[in-house]
Amino acid sequence: MHRRNLLVALAAWPASAAFAHHGWSSFDQGRPLYLDGFARKVAWRNPHVEFDLEIVPDLKVPPDLGKRTLPAQSAAVDGARLLAGARAPVRKDKVWRIELAPLTRMEAWKVAPIRDGDRVAMVGFTFADEKGEPILRVEYLFVGTQSYGLRSSPA
Repeated sequence: MHRRNLLVALAAWPASAAFAHHGWSSFDQGRPLYLDGFARKVAWRNPHVEFDLEIVPDLKVPPDLGKRTLPAQSAAVDGARLLAGARAPVRKDKVWRIELAPLTRMEAWKVAPIRDGDRVAMVGFTFADEKGEPILRVEYLFVGTQSYGLRSSPA
């Protein structure tokens, strides 16, 4: 892309999209969190799928979480370790902003579009010491009996 075209494209990009997107490096990947709740305000679009998650009352990590079977993905992710180390957040926000993968990756995993009201669970990462906004970047998504690894495409 020519420099001029790039500048025009960046100028036209909505500011809200720039602020909404967070790369993996923004998150504390040493502290996996477990969330469970109901999807609200789903935006099934790029740069990544996102929605608000209304947390279930008395959120607890399921005792069998560390034993769940995870799908193979092309990135080297120690899923068993992440699930075994996942915990409920310390902060008590009733609503979290959830960031999933880009649409191409969601399609590669064959994730059916999540709709308002759907119950979903996930393991992912937030900012260091759970400071700042209640945002979770999802590593593993659980919809019904299906598990999806969102760091990369299926292996």
